[in-house]
Formats: sequence, C-alpha cells, structure tokens
Amino acid sequence: MSIRTGRPTSSPTLVPLGQDRREEMLELDQWAFAFAETQADSDAALTGFEWDRTVAAELDGTLAGVHSVYSLRLPVPGGEVPVAGLTWVAVHPQHRRRGVLTAMMRHHLTSVHEGGEAVSALWAAEPAIYGRFGYGLATLGMRLRLARGVGLHDVPGSEDLHVTFAHAEAERHTEVVHRVFDRVREHRPGMVSRPGDLAARQLADPPVWREGSETLRLLLVSDAAGDPRGYALFRRKEKWEDAGPRGEVMVREAHAVDAAAARALWGRLSDLDLMATLRTDSRPLDDPLLHLLADPRAATPTVSDGLWVRLVDVAEALAGRRYTREVDVVLAVEDPLCPWNTGRFRLAGGPDGASCEPTPDPADLAVDVRALGSAYLGGQTLAGLHGAGRVTELRPGALAAASAALAWPVTPYCGWTF
Repeated sequence: MSIRTGRPTSSPTLVPLGQDRREEMLELDQWAFAFAETQADSDAALTGFEWDRTVAAELDGTLAGVHSVYSLRLPVPGGEVPVAGLTWVAVHPQHRRRGVLTAMMRHHLTSVHEGGEAVSALWAAEPAIYGRFGYGLATLGMRLRLARGVGLHDVPGSEDLHVTFAHAEAERHTEVVHRVFDRVREHRPGMVSRPGDLAARQLADPPVWREGSETLRLLLVSDAAGDPRGYALFRRKEKWEDAGPRGEVMVREAHAVDAAAARALWGRLSDLDLMATLRTDSRPLDDPLLHLLADPRAATPTVSDGLWVRLVDVAEALAGRRYTREVDVVLAVEDPLCPWNTGRFRLAGGPDGASCEPTPDPADLAVDVRALGSAYLGGQTLAGLHGAGRVTELRPGALAAASAALAWPVTPYCGWTF
C-alpha cells in the first residue's frame, strides 16, 4: 500500500470498497491493530464478510480507514429486530486525528437509517471510543476459572444424556452447533444471529489461532433420541510440573438448552484427565454454571463489556420490543449525530406490544441516546443510569415506572464477537 507523507489537505471521502481492494484493506487492518502478520488468517477472518456493505474512507486518494456491516437479527425483550452489526472499523495510524472515524460513523448511521434498520451494534476494541457516537453498553459477560473436579449440584435427568467428543469440523458440525445456538438465542436478548458462513466461521481452526494448544474439539450433549441439547467448542493445552500434569481446558463457546444439558456439559468439561483448570468463554451474568457450583467461591468471575447498542431510529427501536408492565412515558431525547432522533417521544405499551411516536406533550424523562442503548435490552436500568447523571427525571414517579417496565427477567448477553 502506498503511504503519502505530510498532512492531508482534504476531508475524508467515503467510497464503496470492493473485493478487488482486499489486500489493501487487510494491510490497513494490520497497521490499525498491530497483530503479528504470522498470526493472520485472512480467509478464516473474512468468512461471511459482506463486501456490498463495506466502505472506505480516503484522504487525498489514500486508503485511510475502513468499516463494514453484517446484516444480523437481534433478540430484544419479547421480540427480534434487524440490526446492523458494525465491524472491521479501522483507521491507519498515519491518518488519526483527521476526522476519519467521525466521517465513517456519520456515514454508517445515515446509511443504516436510510436502509430501514433501527439499531446498530458492535464489539468495541476500545470501549471509550463509541460512547461519543451514541452507543451504550448493553451487555456484560463474565469469564470463570475453575479447578478440575469442582463440585456441581445434581440436576435430574443429566445422567440420562449422552456426551460425545469429536474433532470439531465445520463441514460436519456447523449444522448441529447452529441448531442448538438458535434454540438458546431465541430466549436471550442480545444474542445476535449467526447466519450462513458466520456460523461456519465459529468452527474455523487455522493453525495460527491455536497458540500451542491442540486442534479445536467438540463436546456434544444429546438425549436418548439423538436430539442435540448442548455443545462446547474447546481446546486442551498440556502442561507438566514436578507435581504432575497441570493442563488447561479453554472453552471457545458453550451452550445448553436446559439445566440437565448444562450439568452434563460442565460436569464433563471440568473433569478431563491431565487437566488442572478450566477457563470458560464469556458467560451471561445469570449463567446456570454459577448456580450449579456447590461452592460459589470456587470461581471468581472476571466481568467485561460485551455488546454496544446504538438506537438509530429511537421510535422504531422502542416500539420493536416488549415491556414487563404497562408504561406510558414521554422521553426527551438529544441526538446530535442523528437529528431525526432529537425530540419528544411518547412510549406506551406493555407485555403485548408497544408504540413510540413523536409528541408535543411535556417530557417525563430526559435521556441521551447512549442511555437508551444501554437500557434497550433490559440489562441496564434507567434508574441505575439516572444515578450516573445520564437520565433526568422531570415528572416525579416517572423514573421508577419506566425503569421497571424496560427491565427484563433474562440478562442480555452476546457470546460471540463479530
């Protein structure tokens, strides 16, 4: 890629980026993220890539930035909405502080709005960046470290399930993994869809991704009829010390459709020969594994941010979900990047449906669009955000009622990154 020296003299120009510029894009990505070239596997990373939704930012004819979108479905409380999965956001270090990212984000939000998607979502490489573009932290995840043989409570029916092990192969196992994943995600807000090639990508196993461990393995939990009830994608890494084997099990992804399947899955993963520890993938904050532990101190969770959500069309997004109780509240929204969102909206509805329309009525709550994104999936509460100064109560009692209505009994979670 040719690199021009000196300060750019023009504003960024946004243009479609086609597959013919693949190598140029990949080199920019390496400049932006500084990964070792020997650790790259572009074929695996680009599986499911949508070139028709990929945009370049150019400065004086030089590729300065890039971003792309996956067309996904987002489970929300009581329903599901289309979501633009923002991905591959990168700016060349030479062109930082030149308005490249801002130009790309404005283009993205406008394009999503014009295309009829009410929500955008992303995984943030640097979380501090995206709040200024209206994204709110909507899901959290936790990783657990368990010792081998950790005590788990019994669950009726778990001993009747069959557990099998296999080398994970995309050609053989994508369908069964996808089937269990879809059964789990329909009940979990935030667990975005994984269509087509993106499902196969989760089973990709290029050697450069293994970091000295074995090839990717599959643990499958099935009932007596052969119906899959749970699975785990994992690796083992051997380690020996003077006292004996101290190997480690590393879980890439694990899902179970019910308590018995979860007990069978974690019971086997936590008791593999020659292994001393089990490191889980990112789990929901209400994950059954926490409640299966006989000793809750047996695992110390490490909590981190997950999915960041941006309401591109406030009215449509809020009308697309359900609410735990009846709500009738007027929201005053400020949104400098999406001026069509700025104004007052009456949100009315409950468990069976909702509407959200512009209104001239006085506002009950003043909220920024980030706060709405954080609360949208039901995990963060408006009351909690009020404590941080991101929601202002204008009518006494409105905050408690709206906060309770937006909350949801299932913790939002997204366990795979895009």
